[in-house]
Amino acid sequence: MLKLTDPEFIRKLEMLSLLTRKVLGGTLKADRKTLKKGSGTTFADYTEYNFGDDYRSIDWNIYARLENLVIKLFELEEDLHIYLLVDFSRSMLSKTVFAKQLAAAIGYIALNNLDRLTVYGLADHLQPIIRPSHGRSRVMPMLRALESTECFGEDTDFEQCIKEFQSRGHRPGLCVVISDFFVHGEFEKALDYLVWNRHDLFCLQVSSPQDFKCELRGDIELQCVETGESKRVTIGPAEAARFAETVKEWNLKVQRSCERRGIGFSSASVTIPFELIIQNILRHGGLVT
Repeated sequence: MLKLTDPEFIRKLEMLSLLTRKVLGGTLKADRKTLKKGSGTTFADYTEYNFGDDYRSIDWNIYARLENLVIKLFELEEDLHIYLLVDFSRSMLSKTVFAKQLAAAIGYIALNNLDRLTVYGLADHLQPIIRPSHGRSRVMPMLRALESTECFGEDTDFEQCIKEFQSRGHRPGLCVVISDFFVHGEFEKALDYLVWNRHDLFCLQVSSPQDFKCELRGDIELQCVETGESKRVTIGPAEAARFAETVKEWNLKVQRSCERRGIGFSSASVTIPFELIIQNILRHGGLVT
């Protein structure tokens, strides 16, 4: 049984957290600075003074030279809201352990960097796993909650889950979707909902070698692992080859849909240790496009 609270596993998470601070300066998303009026840390620009602005930000040297009132703008770092949307539908049964490890790594880094973390499970509905949390003290509760979550639901309705997510009125933030993307309906609409609501989005597609193989032969009855729907089919070498090709085409469609929308994307096979997947993402700029 997977133990996300095992000391050895936590040591791997801490190493990834240290790598984040070294490579990205402390955040999974490297461009979270925003322009604010008033005092700050790093000068960014000037803007015209308007009634109600903080007079202490007026640059009097420029006024002396140009007789124009302008104020300084500074870059301030804000808490980053990170939303993990983890697929716990039944198509993920063989990949759930791996998905939990990836989610635990991202969640651990977020809480250690004092970002705000929320975690949901996706299937035929949205299931809260971690309510909005902040601070290192929430690491162990987060790991335990992920550890105890099982696959649920009778289908994967990605669009419905995202509608439920949006209805909760979350502030714009970084949404990380961890899924095999074997989803019901038009998943692209769900991606658009998130983009239109000003979330930064990163899709982490989980796969296993079994996803690409069909070793069944002959006249058989197949049953959908999620819906329970049955269908009789005849499978020979040609059908098995077409199955593998269809899965590859679908995965390529998911990747290209993300690229067209400026959404960050990475594939993650269960055959590769989770820490190497996260390290690769960090070294390529974090969870940004």
